[in-house]
Amino acid sequence: MRLLLTSDTHVPTRARSLPAPLLDAVDDADVVFHAGDWVDTATLDLLQARSRHLVAVHGNNDGAALRERLPRIARADLQGVRFAVVHETGPARDREQRCEARFPDTDVLVFGHSHIPWDSRAPGGLRLLNPGSPTDRRRQPFATYLTALLDDGHLTDVQLHRLPPRR
Repeated sequence: MRLLLTSDTHVPTRARSLPAPLLDAVDDADVVFHAGDWVDTATLDLLQARSRHLVAVHGNNDGAALRERLPRIARADLQGVRFAVVHETGPARDREQRCEARFPDTDVLVFGHSHIPWDSRAPGGLRLLNPGSPTDRRRQPFATYLTALLDDGHLTDVQLHRLPPRR
């Protein structure tokens, strides 16, 4: 099963549209995760139309229309792997321990907010993944998103994809 993880798309405030490589990856994915800060409902509509299965939440920059359509926390059980999606996890310091306590029945936590890619494990095994942002790299060298494979209940081949600079 092919997974795509994205967050903090911020359309149209940080970009006019989603990058073509990201949309191609959406088309190829079996499941798309979006960890919030969409900003507009048109981007949600676009990903809902293009995704086979979308697991998504709202973020702190999302207004009432998005908050009505998306939860604060989303969950999915895929091949026995328990995923949770949330926008914000707080400061980087002690993130693993804090998230493991907050999401005890979760194997993989997808989060956003910082625009900083993150891949770590908590002491008890919780995997934390932040795909960065495909549109607003902030202090990062590249705009990014993640892909991964889920094979027989195992998350493998987690890859951070760098997007070319916008023109």
